[in-house]
Parts: sequence; C-alpha cells; structure tokens
Amino acid sequence: EDPNIRGVISRGEGKGFTAGMDLLALSGLLQGDGADFREILRKKIIELQDAMNAVEICRKPVIAAVHSHCIGGGVDLLSACDIRIATPDSIFSIRETRIAIIADLGTLQRLPHIIGHGQFRELALTGRDFSGEEALNMGFVTHLCIDRDALYEKAKKIAEEIAASSPLTVQGVKDVIIYNRDHGVYPGLKYVAQKNAALLQSEDLKEAFQAFMERRPPEFKGR
Repeated sequence: EDPNIRGVISRGEGKGFTAGMDLLALSGLLQGDGADFREILRKKIIELQDAMNAVEICRKPVIAAVHSHCIGGGVDLLSACDIRIATPDSIFSIRETRIAIIADLGTLQRLPHIIGHGQFRELALTGRDFSGEEALNMGFVTHLCIDRDALYEKAKKIAEEIAASSPLTVQGVKDVIIYNRDHGVYPGLKYVAQKNAALLQSEDLKEAFQAFMERRPPEFKGR
C-alpha cells in the first residue's frame, strides 16, 4: 500500500534460500482421518496458496534473489515472483514429487508459463534437482551472479531500474502480463486498451515528455 515502495526483493538470510518442507511438522499435520480431517487439510492448503498468490498479485514487482538450495515451496514462491536471479551454486527441485505429494502451492500452475511445458514436465514428474546453470538456460532465472554479495547487488540494481520508471506504468505492465496469461491474446488486447485509456493522461506521462524536452531524467510521482 505504500506509494513510496516501487519494488520488492525476496532473499534468504540462512545457508540457503529455502530448505524445503519440514517433514516433522508435516507428520504432525497428518495425524487425523475422515471427511472432517480432509476438509481441514483442504482449507490449510488454500491458506498456504493464498500466501503465494499474494506475491503474484502484489502491485509492485517482486524480485527473488536465490543462493544455494531452493527446494519445494521455494520453487512455488519463485514461480509467483516477477524476476528471478541466482548464484551458480543454486539447486532447485520440485521435491514434492519425490516424497509422494503433488506440489500444490502454484508451481504446477505457473512454472510451465515461465519455462515451457517440455522442460517443466520433466522436472515436475521426476522431482530431480536442477542447477543454477540449467535454470538460466531454461529461462527460469535471468542472471547468475558469482556470489551472494554480487547477487544482492544485482537484485538492487534491477529494483532501481524498475523504480526509475513510472510506478503507474510498471504496475500496469505487471497487471496486463498476468491478465494476458490467464485470458489470452485478444481479451488481453482489449484489457490493455482500457488500461491505457485510463493512464495516458497521467501526470507521469506529462513528466516523461517534459523531461525529454528538457534533456533530463524524469521524476515520476505515480500520479
């Protein structure tokens, strides 16, 4: 909600980005039986899905900076982010498949739109580990940075590049991208026409023209 925030960086402070599911905690969650218990589980899964959905529908772009392991739910989180960068030592896995669980927090829904169905299905059906280099080659991440310091510096640089543009436009681009994915080309074209009809008289656009004429960087206010 803060208009002064124009982008978000998600990073891990521990040995890795995400270690994957806490199997001991999961075993405690599965102590039950019957229809009522299954309904409790269904609601819990939806609650966790909502946490991932919040990342995708966040109006501000979200950049994930990954080092070392990014397992299970970490891939769900990355799939909901707008931009992903990593270090060469990164290890990714849709690990749920290997422990008899169907990944249920967004990877199966979002990742094929990012990397394509061919590579996605292999990763989802085997649950195998894949490296930072593989992730880069398949387009899951866009940059490999030599170490964590370089990773965080790159994330900051990307965020600053985003923040230099009109926040109204950046947020509109993110909104239209998601709408296009979910509704298709022609509904997406009508949607962006409506979006731009509302935005083209913005103060930010006037500032862009004025800055161009005055040969200076624009100062966008998000209005």
